Amino acid sequence: MTKIGIDKIGLALPNYVLDLKDLAAARGIDPNKYTIGLMQEAMAITPVTQDIVTLGAQAAAQILTEEDKATIDMVIVGTETGIDQSKATAVYIHGLLGIQPFARAIELKEACYSAAAGLEFARNHIANRPEAKVLVIASDIAKYGLNSGGEPTQGAGAVAMLVSANPRILELNWDNVYQTRDVMDFWRPNYSPYPKVDGRFSTEQYTDCLQTTFEHYRLQSGKELDDFAAVCLHIPFAKQGLKGLRALQPSPKHEERFFEAIRYNQQVGNIYTGSLFLSLLSLLEQSKALKAGDDILLYSYGSGAVCELFSARLVSGYRDQLMTDRFEQMSKRQRLSMEQYEELFFETIPIDEMGNSPELPEDNSPFVLTKIENHQRIYHKH
Repeated sequence: MTKIGIDKIGLALPNYVLDLKDLAAARGIDPNKYTIGLMQEAMAITPVTQDIVTLGAQAAAQILTEEDKATIDMVIVGTETGIDQSKATAVYIHGLLGIQPFARAIELKEACYSAAAGLEFARNHIANRPEAKVLVIASDIAKYGLNSGGEPTQGAGAVAMLVSANPRILELNWDNVYQTRDVMDFWRPNYSPYPKVDGRFSTEQYTDCLQTTFEHYRLQSGKELDDFAAVCLHIPFAKQGLKGLRALQPSPKHEERFFEAIRYNQQVGNIYTGSLFLSLLSLLEQSKALKAGDDILLYSYGSGAVCELFSARLVSGYRDQLMTDRFEQMSKRQRLSMEQYEELFFETIPIDEMGNSPELPEDNSPFVLTKIENHQRIYHKH
């Protein structure tokens, strides 16, 4: 059987960050409620010139060569913060990156889960076309509103994964299992800019779905938790992931790997569809204990709810495809004051009756939303 999996991983974050201690001080809350209670430290903040298209394109541009762009025949974007009810984010990104035209471009939606589905779609596609490559992007901006219960878990970012035969980071094992429940733990109606959340119920669903799906996974695969060197989970906030892991009665090694796997999430916040893969990237780049041949169990959860468990095996030389200075890059982000945060993150684009916006502020990011003209979003590549 052809070995298929993740050949490259890219990460894009906005240039701004808010320290949660500053948020706690402004809201009159003990900072330990965020740093210990949620186990979060900071959250990434987007200006109005950045959206899921610009972040997704930036994450992908970091990893793609011209040869990749000539070979990719499918672009999949998983997101729950889509910018259009009809046109897929993947189409915009396909054009901005200059990927060859004879490719399929689609967008998937199911809360925080859809990028995991995209990863399996990519694997199955390549199983039939081993010469092909598929670009899978998870791109989201999590907003809950000022003074809301979810405010300290906001975030923004994108993870791009190039899926191919004979991958150089990890191979996807053919052991996926899923579960769907029609529940209302988190949702966002079309008429609302912010989601509706039943926080306690959502936490319960996250953990119960993990436990029951893992029992089904054990029966289907014959694998036990100790067969895995590490477990990666969807991380809406780090404490929820830890509670989920502990519900599986992990060994000390699993808890050690977990704390390596949340380091990036703690500095970025919730990026919805990308949170699981941000955690995976943190694990791969921060853990010294992993080695080629190790299996990693991954849990994706999307409210509403759909979840999936699957596993992947690290391949020889995987560290050569990763970065060693990720925290150094994160340290270059501009730390915002509370006033700047409230102005930047919650700014909206004014649109006149003809569907036009004013020119948006200058932004030297690799990809930028410059304006809206005749109801069309206009992007620029630097």
